[in-house]
Amino acid sequence: MTNFVKELQWRGMLHDAMPGTEEHLLEGMQSAYVGIDPTADSLHIGHLVGVMMLRHFQLAGHKPYALIGGATGMIGDPSGKSAERNLLDEKTLRHNQNALKGQLSRFLDFSGSDDNAAVLVNNYDWMKDFSFLEFIRDVGKHITVNYMMSKDSVKKRLSSEAKEGMSFTEFTYQLVQGYDFLHLYREHNCSLQMGGSDQWGNITTGTELIRRIAGGKGYALTCPLITKADGTKFGKTEGGNVWLDAERTSPYKFYQYWLNTSDEDADKYIKIFTFLGQQEIEDLIKQHKEAPHLRLLQKRLADEITVMVHSQDDLDNAVKASEILFGKSTASDLKGLNEKTFLDIFDGVPQAELSKAELIDGLDMIAALAAKTNFLGSNGEARRELKQNSISVNKEKVKEDFLITEDDLINDKFVLLQRGKKNYFVLVFN
Repeated sequence: MTNFVKELQWRGMLHDAMPGTEEHLLEGMQSAYVGIDPTADSLHIGHLVGVMMLRHFQLAGHKPYALIGGATGMIGDPSGKSAERNLLDEKTLRHNQNALKGQLSRFLDFSGSDDNAAVLVNNYDWMKDFSFLEFIRDVGKHITVNYMMSKDSVKKRLSSEAKEGMSFTEFTYQLVQGYDFLHLYREHNCSLQMGGSDQWGNITTGTELIRRIAGGKGYALTCPLITKADGTKFGKTEGGNVWLDAERTSPYKFYQYWLNTSDEDADKYIKIFTFLGQQEIEDLIKQHKEAPHLRLLQKRLADEITVMVHSQDDLDNAVKASEILFGKSTASDLKGLNEKTFLDIFDGVPQAELSKAELIDGLDMIAALAAKTNFLGSNGEARRELKQNSISVNKEKVKEDFLITEDDLINDKFVLLQRGKKNYFVLVFN
């Protein structure tokens, strides 16, 4: 049994904890849960802090519960939101639950061999047969409206600055979440709920229900909401969320997100999003400060989390793909990429579509650079650049007499042209 609270503290993952929480966890193996929104069939990196907390909890010798909010997902959590979210049907929620368990299994040990094996639960299973009359009789009467109105999540939505009001459905959310805690306390001896700092009000409603209805003691622990030093939102790119599902966010783009972290953020994130020990992290931070241009922190952060979420092979491919853009690489490196990774790397690079018939007798370089693509402004400019040895086909220098053939195709479809170090152009053959 190790000190879970101390572990979170040095990692910068502790925002607040109810008095007595640390002592309670040191008494022996305890159970805790984190609620996970099932509104998509994949987690995104905004979920990762809660998942990492559960993993640290399990590593400390305790039993983690991952609660899929099937019932609460049908309502919508008002915390930090300015509008009500879309509601889901049961079939969609079940599909999402199964997909999320697969991703959680990369972090949590669900095998039944150990006493502290992780457990996945869905609050829809105990809420679906709970009638409205039973709920307001057995739960609602124990919490006053004054108590519910005092929560920050409610106050913000009812303030004069809020664009939209709050529905009764959302207002009751804290009661439903509070009942989850009471249910897990009764059925699974779960004495701690964890979540982001914006969940404190909902969590403490649960501890209040445990006190008033079960005559017991529940505990609350929250982590800080993750921010970025530049003020932009963590876990978002121009394309939207950074997902754990490789089909939604490719391993290459996932790797690049962490690799492009600022020095200030990397210093913080490597403690939160990896399981490296304190001494190793301190050594890495020291080395990074001595030679920040090497970006040791960012590289180690990106390596660790890409392997954890995806695999070593995916990391190797992502590193190889990064070197294609920013380092030395060959035609064989390019041809080793799958189509999705190739398109991810050269996302936004100008393209021209040509017929494969052009390759039968070979496509000459003047046509490839100017006449048929307008990559360069004129045939004359194309000849000058070729004479100056600044043109590459699939990362290899070529002269004016070079012909592009089917042997040069990447994934039987693409050819990469390059002028100098940074100007790229993709030929797409159909």
